[in-house]
Amino acid sequence: MKKSIQKLMVSLVAVVTLGIITPSHAIWESLFETSTSSKSHIEKAPITAFAEESSTYDVQLQEEEELDFRALAKEQALIKFGTKVGPKIEEDFDEVIFPQMEKAIDDTFARLGNDQLRNVAITENPSGDYAEKIFNIYNRETKEDLLRFHVRTENRPFDGYYYNFHYHTYEDAFASHYDLGEIYWSRNTPPKWLS
Repeated sequence: MKKSIQKLMVSLVAVVTLGIITPSHAIWESLFETSTSSKSHIEKAPITAFAEESSTYDVQLQEEEELDFRALAKEQALIKFGTKVGPKIEEDFDEVIFPQMEKAIDDTFARLGNDQLRNVAITENPSGDYAEKIFNIYNRETKEDLLRFHVRTENRPFDGYYYNFHYHTYEDAFASHYDLGEIYWSRNTPPKWLS
């Protein structure tokens, strides 16, 4: 009889939580424990186990959201580069620029409150031609930008073309350039973005 009740409860928990919480065997063993332990011990064991599982799930969900956000940022940068620029600068971007970009995002997010962080989103249309915009990070609720990531093409006489990566922040009303680094292209004029 205990086995059938146990199976029924496992099924109910799985259905009610849509599979998010998977009941561990420790919960059921302590629930149906036949030893002489006190009743209060039996009642506390399942609650503790569920609390631990729930907090673990919340941490994993937060980490997955951060990873998704970083993946979106990188994806927008690669879209901006296009098929002509991307293959030539992608390795340098991954090694030099993108870690600095992640640090700028993390530092800004650390200064935001939890309410603001829940509404953060990333734009999905990098600008083409020779425009600077890679992507913006903004508040979905207020539609105000928090960070603007740009890349500027610079022609230095006798040296060639460089891509200067930088960002602007809402904290100084987007007035200052915060350098992320630069990547050398060549002496030849680079192709337009998104090409």
